[in-house]
Amino acid sequence: MAAVLAYAPDGSGAKVMFSARTGAYNDSSLITFIRQLRRQLGGGKVTLIWDGLPSHRSRRMQAFLDTQRSWLVVERLLAYAPDLNPVEALWGNLKGTELANLCVDTISETEYHARRGVRRIRKEKDLAFAFLRHGRTPFPKPLTLRVVAGS
Repeated sequence: MAAVLAYAPDGSGAKVMFSARTGAYNDSSLITFIRQLRRQLGGGKVTLIWDGLPSHRSRRMQAFLDTQRSWLVVERLLAYAPDLNPVEALWGNLKGTELANLCVDTISETEYHARRGVRRIRKEKDLAFAFLRHGRTPFPKPLTLRVVAGS
């Protein structure tokens, strides 16, 4: 599962995006995810803030990101600092609510409950902003749409 928290430069318009797939995310699936993200966000300029997942740092990903500089800026979170990543607060919220004490037989059932939780978070706009405040992301306010991604 992967999630994105998106905020306008003035801090308004919080969006929560969610993706689930079979298997782990790798550079190929993340490149597809970034392309979909661009379409969903209307093609405007974006600052993507993400953690140190190996797929985020691969040679293939770096080559792809180099071709996207006209619209995409990537900022990396500090290593071993999940407390700075607002998406970790989103995961914690899901694990403490919809996924708490969940005992299911299939991954698709887990995905169903996670999606239900994402819908709840989308309805409670203040939650997405609370995740951003909790993350205390150490970057200045960008001039572009701010996206925080995690998987």
